[in-house]
Amino acid sequence: MAEPAREPQSSEPAQGSARVAFLEAENSALRQQLAAQASSSTEYVELDDSRVLQEVGIYRYHHPLENAAAFRDRLNEIEAQVVELVKLDRAIVKSNRFTFDNSLAKGRRMAQDLAKLMLRAYNAEADNSIRSLRVGNVVTAKRRLEASRTAIAKLGNMMEMHISEEFHQLRNQEIELTADWLMRKQEEKEAEREERARLREERRVERELAEERARLDKERSHIMNALDALRASGQADSGLEHRLESIDEAITQNDFRAANIRAGYIYVISNRGAFGDGVVKIGLTRRLEPADRVTELGGASVPFRFDIHTLFFSEDAVTLENELHVHFASRALNQANFRKEFFFATPSEVRGVLMDKVGSLLEFTEDAAATEFMQSRSLWPERSVAGPATGHLK
Repeated sequence: MAEPAREPQSSEPAQGSARVAFLEAENSALRQQLAAQASSSTEYVELDDSRVLQEVGIYRYHHPLENAAAFRDRLNEIEAQVVELVKLDRAIVKSNRFTFDNSLAKGRRMAQDLAKLMLRAYNAEADNSIRSLRVGNVVTAKRRLEASRTAIAKLGNMMEMHISEEFHQLRNQEIELTADWLMRKQEEKEAEREERARLREERRVERELAEERARLDKERSHIMNALDALRASGQADSGLEHRLESIDEAITQNDFRAANIRAGYIYVISNRGAFGDGVVKIGLTRRLEPADRVTELGGASVPFRFDIHTLFFSEDAVTLENELHVHFASRALNQANFRKEFFFATPSEVRGVLMDKVGSLLEFTEDAAATEFMQSRSLWPERSVAGPATGHLK
């Protein structure tokens, strides 16, 4: 084994100073090389991440597990294994034959100290990658960690020093699992938000149906009292009789909707000013007045109100909505979250699919008035006139 250049024999303090100077020089060189490696590789790696996300568009789990808690448990296991490898001195490989000042013992101490410095630098890079990790930069983090490992191997070549494959793979798994955990946590939070929104909507529908039933019962009671009074005096009122029949039908329909949670309205709406031509939202509402739900959707989150193409009542609206979503799934705007309900489709295309499934439609408007959008567009600043109809606002 080649030996570093050595000073002539000197006193013990001088030897200690030489050893400290050597380690400080190696530490400084290591830091500079790691910084250079990171700087030179950052642009390429980040571009690579962007390319992957743009081309694939969907996050692929490295270690599919059931939920965020399972990922957290697995991460705890990995972290424990990392600590154990360090304790067992299996995190970094080094030669035990290096001599310093003609002393094998001193060489081993120097190799051990330098190994600690290099392992600390490697772990600092790994920990920093994990702290700054986002779902979209896994490739970047892993390549930076690999660059750190390569730099350490080059600097430790004289002592046959490098990060062990076992330790490197563990830290790579830690990065992957952290990214998976972040994504699953994000998905679970989104699912929780949507479930809370669904439950709020269900409770609102239940209140509406209960209030409507109470109103109908009250009106029916008044009509029955009026008819009983007329009959007692030998009179009749055909108008009240017809009204009573209408109320009885309304009560039957209201009770059916309260008992059948699958019944509701399928809506097909568009917002030309917000999303451009050829984009529709296909959804379901169980509201007594389905147009109220559409009005809510056109609130502060979008610049213009939605146009309604149809509100179709179905006794099994849940199945019908799902069939429509499946039919247009490949044309969903959001290919990462299929719970979103916007699709690249014209109202005419949706009408054709609906006709095939339900047979007939009493009302369907293919053209969107887009009144607010048309009134506003002529007053937009000149730089914005390209408009959403051609893609995006400038």
